[in-house]
Amino acid sequence: MHLSNFFFVVSPLAWSLGVLAAQAPAGDVSILAKEAARVNNQSLLWGPYKSNLYFGVRPRIPNSLFAGLMWAKVDDFATAQQRMAGYGWDEYDIRNGGRQTIHDAGNSLDLTIDFIKVPGGEHGGSWAARVKGVPRDDAPPDQPTTVIFYAALEGLGNLQVDTKLEDPRGFESNVKLSGLTPGLGDFTIDVTAGPESNEHPEHDHPSYEDKPLDRTWVSSSTIPSEHVWQTKVVLFSQMKGEVNKIIQKYGAENPPPPSQVFTIKNVPGEGNLHLVQKVFKGEFEFDILFTSGSSPKPLTSESLTAQIPSNSLSFADRFEKILPPQSPFDSKEYSGFSKSMLSNLVGGIGYFYGTDIVDRSAAPEYDEENEGFWEETAEARARAHTVLEGPKELFTCVPSRPFFPRGFLWDEGFHLIPVLEWDTDLALEIVKSWLNLMDEDGWIAREQILGSEARSKVPPEFTVQYPHYANPPTLFVILEAFIDKLGANKNTSSEESETDATELLRSVYIQQPELGKAYIRSIYPLLKKHYFWYRDTQRGDIKSYDREAFSTREAYRWRGRSVQHILTSGLDDYPRPQPPHPGELHVDLISWMGMMTRALRRIAEALEEIEDVEEFKVYETAIERNIDDLHWDSQEQTYCDATIDEFEESVHVCHKGYISIFPFLTGMVGPRSPRLKAILDLINDPEELWSDYGIRSLSKKDALYGTEENYWRSPIWVNINYLVFKNLYDIATTAGPHQEQAREMYSNLRKNVVENVFREWKATGFAWEQYNPETGQGQRTQHFTGWTSMVVKMMSMPDLPASKKSGHDEL
Repeated sequence: MHLSNFFFVVSPLAWSLGVLAAQAPAGDVSILAKEAARVNNQSLLWGPYKSNLYFGVRPRIPNSLFAGLMWAKVDDFATAQQRMAGYGWDEYDIRNGGRQTIHDAGNSLDLTIDFIKVPGGEHGGSWAARVKGVPRDDAPPDQPTTVIFYAALEGLGNLQVDTKLEDPRGFESNVKLSGLTPGLGDFTIDVTAGPESNEHPEHDHPSYEDKPLDRTWVSSSTIPSEHVWQTKVVLFSQMKGEVNKIIQKYGAENPPPPSQVFTIKNVPGEGNLHLVQKVFKGEFEFDILFTSGSSPKPLTSESLTAQIPSNSLSFADRFEKILPPQSPFDSKEYSGFSKSMLSNLVGGIGYFYGTDIVDRSAAPEYDEENEGFWEETAEARARAHTVLEGPKELFTCVPSRPFFPRGFLWDEGFHLIPVLEWDTDLALEIVKSWLNLMDEDGWIAREQILGSEARSKVPPEFTVQYPHYANPPTLFVILEAFIDKLGANKNTSSEESETDATELLRSVYIQQPELGKAYIRSIYPLLKKHYFWYRDTQRGDIKSYDREAFSTREAYRWRGRSVQHILTSGLDDYPRPQPPHPGELHVDLISWMGMMTRALRRIAEALEEIEDVEEFKVYETAIERNIDDLHWDSQEQTYCDATIDEFEESVHVCHKGYISIFPFLTGMVGPRSPRLKAILDLINDPEELWSDYGIRSLSKKDALYGTEENYWRSPIWVNINYLVFKNLYDIATTAGPHQEQAREMYSNLRKNVVENVFREWKATGFAWEQYNPETGQGQRTQHFTGWTSMVVKMMSMPDLPASKKSGHDEL
């Protein structure tokens, strides 16, 4: 491994954990737990955590420093619009940094941003970015481009230009900012002039004498802290003032060139927002160097140059060790694709801080107990007085940096499936951040829209969160997988489980099982509270309608439905019983509850909470029985939602698709279930769910296939395809009557989904929110590098070619 430079950067942090692990008294992990938390926070403090920016850096500290980048070509007076031909992280490791490329066709510019992190000191270490720009093939090689770096403070502290300005017309050399905040101590930011090869526009207009374009300009200002995130608005306002002055001085008939006109006033000084502008001709490069005052030595361009290839090599080595694509995807092309998908998932992790809007009215209509309840709940929402709660903080992956730069509860469990493999401690840090949002009743808002910046990306009608609204509890999928990892590590000899110091930062909870157990114990009360909130608020009605079932308690229905939607289910417009009825029972929700119960029972077993284990076993058995009793339709041979008809009888409403296979998706249907054959046949039927590109969300035979907004009524979604794929794997690797069919389906589905997502990524430059079942084309949101990135996990799992021996022979 190429760890010579990498090792000395990371090992001081990891070394402290190793020493403490060796010295901690047996049975006493409190010291180690505190040190693990400290080291983890130091390693994860800085990152590109402003998810709604192409490049926005901030620490995981409320109301602190942030920095970002803007750019535009300035070859005419028309405003160039960004039009992306693809962008994102080619490789990114949250502990070390990575490389991002941005192909801006609208501005005829390709950008490469290398970002590195260097630990050291008491405030999360230092970081640096190298910005390189190259005009695209359709642009002249001497295209003028303006680039604005900005740094701002949201809270207490100070920030000022530290470089002495020798010439009022601008800075000829590096610009240095210095600052001090409570969470970061003192620090400096150097914005370099770049190499001598950088060129700048020249012209003979008289304005050039006043403001040569080979200089750097800094505009320092103080604005209200609640508006400091609106950097683009501030820039345009300042630039407009300068444009007006130029027109007044030279007249509209004799303006300077655009590269001169679109500049800011040079007013360096103190303030909470500093804009640093450069104008280049053709290719360019410069560095941004943040040095913590507590770091052993300052960051320089030379150290950045040395660290960039070292980080790249260590990323490649580690990727080949942890998540290498397996046959038939073990080629250079697929490896690059998989690295990009993983990097964009991890590179999209954001830190959010602020208030959210909550309806705490607890209106009785929200119980949805009356016929016509959707009209009553709409009226209750309209008259409710919402409140701002918080501020709250969240560390989370996001589904899409430009379109959904915020946290979504059910998305997160899918996001963390590949993250758990890559960096276990990172995944657990994110899980804990989500659980810390829980209110005293056990509720976590399904959509986290924290602060005015986050709310600016959401239509007002979707910003309010309701404490009776649930979401699929996918975080329990991650915790169950973590329990599997802990169990596997217990069966590994100490010699086999040894790891180098660099890995301790990512897997201390696995390498030190007692610490992993302490982590689980620390969140266990929250998990129980969350679980019982679901049981209390999402209960369904069995007794009122004389339904026959093993248990009179285990039935569930989503609250928050309208005629066409159940947004809370995550499968927004998937067909449900019509009209809505308070007696509905939803098969997907009871399946999620089964998974949640199983996971919690296994967690209780790991913690040796014997009474809890017995309690959860009772619930688990009852849910398993009631899934069949309440939702299996023997005539349709599938699972269905239930409702109450006009004769007050309980009836099934069957729309074959994702909903009807949810007991299988959540692992509630095992290898020897009498229902399994029908489920596999439904999934495998090209006239129902199977397609050459993945599993359709709704059967082609359904009358509602592809109708209305067609969001979950035909398109292929990678997250659900992964659940199909994962459970096919479990069936295919366990002796049983349907093992061979599952093997074949697993292999074919893996090939169909991965090849299609790769083909569309290669053709368009993007991963997509969903895929067309007839053509395979990517649809809806582009750069959807959230759960679509689960193809990384699919590629890394083994192929299972059909065996020569029938599964029946193994019985």
